[in-house]
Formats: sequence, C-alpha cells, structure tokens
Amino acid sequence: MTDVRETQSQADRELCGLINGLAKQIEAHVRSRAATLGLTASQGVALRELTGPMTLRELAERMSCEPSNATFVADRLEEQGYLERHPHPGNRRAKQLVLTPAGAELRERLLGLLSEDSPLAPLAPEEQDTLQRLLARAVVR
Repeated sequence: MTDVRETQSQADRELCGLINGLAKQIEAHVRSRAATLGLTASQGVALRELTGPMTLRELAERMSCEPSNATFVADRLEEQGYLERHPHPGNRRAKQLVLTPAGAELRERLLGLLSEDSPLAPLAPEEQDTLQRLLARAVVR
C-alpha cells in the first residue's frame, strides 16, 4: 500500500510542478507583452479578463486576487483613460467597470501580442481544448 501511495504522491508532485511551471511561463509572457504596451502585468491581466462590463468583485475573481488589488489596478486603468465606472443596472450600490474606446483598442492590441509565441502555442487546438477540460474538472470553484 505504501508503494502505491508513494507512486501517487510522486505523480502528484510532478504534475503540480508542471502546472506551476506553465503558470510561471504564462505569467512571464503576460508581463513581457503588457510591458511592451506600457502596462504592468496586473493591468495586462485585468485587460485580458475584461470581456465586458463587470463589477470589481467579478474582475478580482477572474484575476485570482483580492478585490482591493483589483481596485488598485482598475484605478490606474481609469486614470490612464482605459476604463470607466458606470452605475450597475441591477444593483444601485455597485459599479460596473467598462472599457473606454481607447481601453478596448488597447485590449485588442494586448490580445494580439498575447497570442504571439504563447506558452500554449506548442499544443494543437484540440490539445488545448483537452487541457482546458481537464483543468476545469480539477479546479474547484
């Protein structure tokens, strides 16, 4: 029984190491691509994740950070003219983050840069789909 447990433990460590390595590669890729546009890595992640109007809490969840961190990033993007806060249509206490036309254009440029030499580029589209499905099953939300 100990051999089976040790083998599984080693496989888990190896898999975690690979996932961690991929996450670091993706983070470095986002950081370098965002920097070419004069953005921090966090601003790049925020722009990548702003697929439409959303609350700060939703953005923080997508960025995998605390709402206070997302607020800081949103404040900087707002100061730069890339983001606006609008009243939330269904919750008068909440605000929605909305990209300005300049922010939408910057987001498109960033997405283009992120697709170049992506750490996931060596995988065929069907392999990326399989990886996404497997990770979605493993990630508890």
